[in-house]
Amino acid sequence: MKSILETSRLRLFEFTLADAQLIFDLNEDPEVIRYVGDRRCENLEAARAVLSDIILPQYKLYSMGRWAVALKDTHEIIGWCGIKYLTESKEYDLGYRFFQKHWGNGYATESAIAVLEYGHTQLGLKTIVGKADSGNTASINVFRKLGMKFERSGEEHCGMAVVYSSMR
Repeated sequence: MKSILETSRLRLFEFTLADAQLIFDLNEDPEVIRYVGDRRCENLEAARAVLSDIILPQYKLYSMGRWAVALKDTHEIIGWCGIKYLTESKEYDLGYRFFQKHWGNGYATESAIAVLEYGHTQLGLKTIVGKADSGNTASINVFRKLGMKFERSGEEHCGMAVVYSSMR
């Protein structure tokens, strides 16, 4: 596993195909995927396909992607956070997803701060967006804590969404 970033409590690193069970488990919780428009993975093969077709190619093509997030003290993987290039809209999208038992601990904000900084300084991205279902107040609050500004609302793959941006 290739380590990308560290914060005071977290370590972010690239996924591998061996992480299919993690992707499967994360997408199994209906509350975790409630606002994102993703379906549950039918089986481990479907989770491997998410990794091989969506997550892993971003690393090679764009030197970024959705990275696994682990607690530094226990090494437990608690979810993911990262930037994904959206080819259809030509935008760099900040996203995160965590196991429900880790919600409310500030991990989304902590990891997203590090990822935004990495995107702007290491990758030279001028604009990074964050998209959330308009009913997902927790994600909208994270965007606001990051200093992201409201840009627009409209229909996205997950339904009615709001888009925030971070510019440098």
